[in-house]
Amino acid sequence: MKTLITIFFSLCLSALFGQEMRIGVVRSHDVDRVIFSYFNGSYNVYGDTARLKTILPNEFVDIRYRSNDKVELLFGVQSLGVFDSIQLKQTGKDYGLRLTPKSPNRHEKQYLDDFVIFAKRGHLTLVNLVQEHHYLAGVVESEGGGGKPLEYYKAQAVISRTYARDRLDRHRRDGFQLCDQVHCQAYHNRQKYTPSIDTAVQATSGEVMVDEHNHMVEGFFHANCGGQTTWTDYVWRHRIPYLAPIQDSFCIYTVQANYTKRIPKSEWRNYLVNQLGYPEKDPVYGPLLYNFIQYDRQKYFQDETTGIKLTSLRYKFKLKSTFFSCYEDGDDVVIVGKGYGHGVGLCQEGAMEMAKRGFTYDQILKFYFSNIEVIGNYNEIFFTQENPQKDNELL
Repeated sequence: MKTLITIFFSLCLSALFGQEMRIGVVRSHDVDRVIFSYFNGSYNVYGDTARLKTILPNEFVDIRYRSNDKVELLFGVQSLGVFDSIQLKQTGKDYGLRLTPKSPNRHEKQYLDDFVIFAKRGHLTLVNLVQEHHYLAGVVESEGGGGKPLEYYKAQAVISRTYARDRLDRHRRDGFQLCDQVHCQAYHNRQKYTPSIDTAVQATSGEVMVDEHNHMVEGFFHANCGGQTTWTDYVWRHRIPYLAPIQDSFCIYTVQANYTKRIPKSEWRNYLVNQLGYPEKDPVYGPLLYNFIQYDRQKYFQDETTGIKLTSLRYKFKLKSTFFSCYEDGDDVVIVGKGYGHGVGLCQEGAMEMAKRGFTYDQILKFYFSNIEVIGNYNEIFFTQENPQKDNELL
C-alpha cells in the first residue's frame, strides 16, 4: 500500500506542473483482464516501482485482477509477478497504446500518454495519465464527431476544458479525477479522425469561461435544444443566472430537432397515476392525463400542481428530451418532442450551424451563456496552484 501511495503522490506532482490529467477509462464495465499492446512508440513497464520490461512493436502486456485487490502482470505469456499497481510509461512524447478489454471482451481503444493500473473494489481500475490537450481532443471528437467547422470545435474545446477543470474532484475517491462516461464527458479514444480538432484545442489553449465573479462556469452542453434551452433548476436543483433560457433558431432544422414516440396508454397511466399520484379523478386534470401541450419549456407535466417533473417522464420512458407534447391515439399516447438531451447550456447542433454561418467561437459561447467571458490566462494559475488537502484526498 505504501508503494501505491508513493506512486500516486508522484503522479499528483506531475499533474500540477505538467498539465496531466488522470482519467478513468472503460468505466462502463467491470474489467478483470485487459491487454495493452504497441501502437506508436515504446513504453517502459513498471511493477510497483521496479522497471521490468519495455513494450516494442508486436509486443503486449496482459494484466489480470487477482484476489485481495492485486494485479498480475504478464509480458506476452510470461508472468512477471503480482503487484499493487502497474505503470506503463512512454519513452518519448505523444506515444500511444492499444487497450483491449478481455474480461469482458470489448472493442479495442487507443489512448495517448501513460497508464497506471491497479485493483479496487474487486476489479481493475484503468487510469489514463494524459496531457490535457490530448484528453480534450479525444473528448471533442467523442462528443461532437468529425467533419464540423473549426469555430465549432474551438467552442467545444473551451466548454469541455471549463467543464473538466471545474470537476476535477469528481472521482478522487476512485483514484482518478474524471471518467470517460458522459456524466464527466465522453472520452472514447484518442483523437483519431479529425486533425482540425487538435488545431482547435491548441488555438484555444488555456481558455475557459468565467462568470461575472471570475468563477469558472458550469459548462453544460447537449445535442439539440429543440429551439429553446431551459433553466438548470428545471433539470437539476439550482438555478444558475448565466444559464438563462434562450430562443435558438439555429438548431430547429437539424438532424435531432424533432422526434416522435408511441407509448401504450396502460403503461403511461400506470406510471403517472399509480406511481406518481396523478389526480386522474380530478375534473380538471383527469381529462388531461393523455393530453399535454408544451409551447415553451416547462418543469412539470401540466403544471406545478401535479408535482410530476418532466425529467421523471423522460427517464422512465426513455424520451430524447423533456421538451414534448402528447396526445392519445387509440391505445397509445403519442409523444411529439423537440431536441435531444437535457437542454441546458450550449446546443451542439445549434453551435455547429452558427459556425457554418460565420460566427466565431466566442460569439457562439456568449450566445448560449449570458454575462460570461472567455479568458486565456488560467493555465499558470490552474496547474501550478498548491492544494495539499485535495492531493491527500486522492491518496
